[in-house]
Amino acid sequence: MTLTATEYKYIQLDERNVPIIAETTMKVVELITSVKAYGWTPEQLHENYPHVSMSKIYSALAYYWDYKQELDRDMERRYQFAKKLRREAGESPVAKKLRAFGYLK
Repeated sequence: MTLTATEYKYIQLDERNVPIIAETTMKVVELITSVKAYGWTPEQLHENYPHVSMSKIYSALAYYWDYKQELDRDMERRYQFAKKLRREAGESPVAKKLRAFGYLK
């Protein structure tokens, strides 16, 4: 049996080479973040993102596993950037009030 390599049908790269799920604005890393954060199965991903077909979800998952190291580095970079922004922004006025009333530790 002869096999021919194919490209990922439902994954496109934007101008910065960020993988996007075709016909959506969702990045592959956004879908994968839901898998990592909530442990969602492909079916649960579809339930929570009904605008993304099962075919597109499986294509994104395959893309992730084939480019795992690169995408994991990208997710870590995004996480560190968000952490830096939270640190720079400081505590919100609402959190300060909640803490003052003993609702937050």
